[in-house]
Amino acid sequence: MNKHFLGDTTVLLGRSLRHIARSPDTIITTAVMPIAFMLLFVYVFGGAIETGSDSYVNYLLPGILLITIASGISYTAFRLFLDMQGGIFERFQSMPIARSSVLWAHVLTSLVANLVSLVVVVLVALLMGFRTGTSVLGWLAVAAILVLFTLALTWIAIIPGLTAQSVDGASAFSYPLVFLPFVSSAFVPTASMPGPVRAFAEHQPVTAIVNAIRDLFAQEPVGSGIWTALAWCVGILVVAYLFANLTYRRKIS
Repeated sequence: MNKHFLGDTTVLLGRSLRHIARSPDTIITTAVMPIAFMLLFVYVFGGAIETGSDSYVNYLLPGILLITIASGISYTAFRLFLDMQGGIFERFQSMPIARSSVLWAHVLTSLVANLVSLVVVVLVALLMGFRTGTSVLGWLAVAAILVLFTLALTWIAIIPGLTAQSVDGASAFSYPLVFLPFVSSAFVPTASMPGPVRAFAEHQPVTAIVNAIRDLFAQEPVGSGIWTALAWCVGILVVAYLFANLTYRRKIS
């Protein structure tokens, strides 16, 4: 059964990746908005924002990476919605393939596409002056956090992709996720925020994840912060995975 699942997922993943290869504008579009935010905040607002960091782009990049992922997963919901509306799922059900492989192919496609977008954003940040002396292990830790965050948000995206009634409805869910970093430590220290806003910012997942990535890039001691970030990522991933699969079973039953 595992061999059957892996084979089916690989075939369907190849199908999805071919669609992206024929339409690379989705990856470009995903990267454009975060890059625009980075340019705006570094070159327009950066001089007026006090972060205590020598380089504002160094401070800013972790939040921009999360915005890149939140922007990219809307395409997962969009592609899944089109498959639902196009009758692809009905055809797959009539074939001897593992049902779960259909969702996993979309999830892994999202992971590949988002990783490409993240690389593009990091390259632009390097051109803008981003520098880090972190080790290979530090980069691997950052990559692991970003992969977990991408998987968590992608499984959230699966739910509207299965249940939306329109294309706009399938992708609109991502808007709050894109703007959540603005109420976190991504752009300014939470200490500068008024009481209620600060309380929310300090106890939402984006702040924990941003702080962990920022500390890894800056070669600062991460302490328990990295475990808090990982706990948020894994917790969201598990809950989203369970709800997405429950929704999927109800949809195809």
